[in-house]
Amino acid sequence: MKKIVSILLSVVLSAAMSLSAADREHTLKVYNWADYIDEDLISEFEKWYEEQTGEKVTIVYQLFDINEVMLSKIEKGHEDYDVVCPSDYIIERMLREDLLLPIGRDFGKAPDYLGNVAPFIMKMLGLVDAGGKDATEYAVPYMWGTTGILYNPKFVTADEVKTWEVLRNPKYAGKIYVKDAFRDVYTSLLVYLKKDEIDAGKVTLDEVARDASDESIALVENWLNSMKEGVQGWEADFGKELMTKEKGWLNLSWSGDAQWAMDEAEKVGVKLDYAVPQEGSNIWFDAWVIPKYARNVKAARYFIDFMCKPENAIRNMDVIGYVSAVGGPEILEAQMDPDKYEPLDASYFFGPEATAVPLSYVLYPDKSVIERCTMMHDSGDRTEALLAMWSRVKGDNASALTYVIIALTLLAIILAMIFSRRKKSRRRKSSRRRRR
Repeated sequence: MKKIVSILLSVVLSAAMSLSAADREHTLKVYNWADYIDEDLISEFEKWYEEQTGEKVTIVYQLFDINEVMLSKIEKGHEDYDVVCPSDYIIERMLREDLLLPIGRDFGKAPDYLGNVAPFIMKMLGLVDAGGKDATEYAVPYMWGTTGILYNPKFVTADEVKTWEVLRNPKYAGKIYVKDAFRDVYTSLLVYLKKDEIDAGKVTLDEVARDASDESIALVENWLNSMKEGVQGWEADFGKELMTKEKGWLNLSWSGDAQWAMDEAEKVGVKLDYAVPQEGSNIWFDAWVIPKYARNVKAARYFIDFMCKPENAIRNMDVIGYVSAVGGPEILEAQMDPDKYEPLDASYFFGPEATAVPLSYVLYPDKSVIERCTMMHDSGDRTEALLAMWSRVKGDNASALTYVIIALTLLAIILAMIFSRRKKSRRRKSSRRRRR
């Protein structure tokens, strides 16, 4: 009987695996950041794909929150995701490790929307250290932004946030939050600390962004150590919410998070603002790629192309608050608001006709800001040294207020335990009395 059951189970499993394999031909596995797409576009793509190809496809949409987790699944687990959205430095690593397939532009009779990506962002993609490959053939930029300072103008002036030095101002101690993103922080601060060398022409912005020498790591570490006593928290996502509640006054943040916080704060009568310090910072971008182990490359290419349609780029921006890498007149028209914004120079992104257009300075910084920013890179075998530095800085970060909070928390736990034991003891005594 057990043998019959075993045989039947084997047949069922084999059939299920065959069915799964057949379904996989009409399944598109997308691996993306959380809250990073207008989810209505998922079902709309399925319909659009069938219209374009005559074939059905179903999207399996999964989320990740750390680049390295995503990379590990593909690198070590050989996961068969068809479309993934890694950040710039991870794209460098994936290309060097031969983990990506070319995007290609063969869409049959369907339109080709990949060319809608702004030349400025494609230029940034061209700076990717791809191990001899042309990164523009393997990735299509999706969203981009800057790293800067989100601040509360009720407590911090616009002049103060023109420099990264504001983060070391003792009068803001306990009101500062810093992104727990060592690459963004390191690159931005190294640009600041090497400003004189950059201005003197001794080193370029891109060379600084690639510098992970012991000397430069020590330079940034010393600066971070000199300001960390004032840092209330190193955060991945909660800083922007604390800013809207005025529990934080300064937040080293990404532009997309800053815009979200500014919009949310306005709803509750709180004013926030954002600035990229004059010394410079970094530009980042995320891009769609097709991993080496993808099993539906055709649908993956169509999906990436679909996301480059101007109307879809606008919808994604409206939902998630970040800036699409797609440019062009449709995007410019949708983003301009003369009643809300002062004119700025966005010609680097939209072309010469956009030298004075009313756009959000958070989402589309003025050309003068962009010119002092650079793209961060993967640090290769120097990553461990950077991580060790970051760990030392955060590990030692325990200001007096932090120690007080920890002590009070531990005291509360101890008192709760004592109270709980006494209560149980009283209950046991009461129970014995009742039994007697």
